[in-house]
Amino acid sequence: MENFIEINTVSQYDAFYGQENLHPLVSIVDLAGSKPEIYTSTMSFGFYAVFLKDTVCGDIAYGKNTYDYQDKSLVFIAPGQVFNISLKEGDEAYGTGLLFHPDLIRGTPLGKRIDSYNFFSYQSSEALHVSEKERRLVVDCFEKIKYELEIGTDKHSRKLISSNIELFLDYCIRFYDRQFITRSEANHGIIEQFEMFLNDYFHSDKPQTIGLPTVNYFAGLLHLSPNYFGDVVKKETGKSAHEYIQLKTMDIAKEKILNPKSTISEIAFELGFTYPAHFTRAFKKNTGVTPLQYRSLN
Repeated sequence: MENFIEINTVSQYDAFYGQENLHPLVSIVDLAGSKPEIYTSTMSFGFYAVFLKDTVCGDIAYGKNTYDYQDKSLVFIAPGQVFNISLKEGDEAYGTGLLFHPDLIRGTPLGKRIDSYNFFSYQSSEALHVSEKERRLVVDCFEKIKYELEIGTDKHSRKLISSNIELFLDYCIRFYDRQFITRSEANHGIIEQFEMFLNDYFHSDKPQTIGLPTVNYFAGLLHLSPNYFGDVVKKETGKSAHEYIQLKTMDIAKEKILNPKSTISEIAFELGFTYPAHFTRAFKKNTGVTPLQYRSLN
């Protein structure tokens, strides 16, 4: 039977992997040679974790998606996420990990914007691959945090540690922006598939049986996390995935409205709206006129 390991605190993690714990809420861990006694485990943390992997060392997966580690990659894990680790006999990890508990950043500038770092909700297959220069920046941020831990806690420690974590995460936003650009061809393929799936959706009975199309629905079809999918759409089109879907819905609505044989209520239900009034409000917000006014004007 598969093992489930739940580690709720940073101190527990350090103890589990035989690391010295210098602070109950934050730790920089050396992954060199570390491995749990259990080779295949499902795990969950009660804290944020970022792992800088320097070598191939087994597989990690969220759900059914497996990511085969490449050199110099960053994987982000948020509290409560369930993931799988599969280590083969003799596998050893090399790299560094940053662990920090939500209590560390509560009330700090980082705590107020931690939810804006979408990559904590990316799937492991959407990990960040860093260049050697980027890796050196990551290591430098980790070293500054480690320095603060090694000199001991004083009244400045919490602010300096959280500020350095925030600096590191802001660098990661830049690195991901670069990764979206370098993968522009692959991302363009994602947009083409998205457009195809969106057209197919409205040419089926899904609007009537499922309702209005959602970001989560198309992210699932494309085997991407909703946040990663949304970021790709934003980078490629300048619009959020939700805005893109809304615009497509309204374009189809305009075509349907020009058919005088269809009532506004019928069109609303064909598009997936539960109530005609909701459709009328959405259409007016998008075009500035009601569906009936649009019909009369055209």
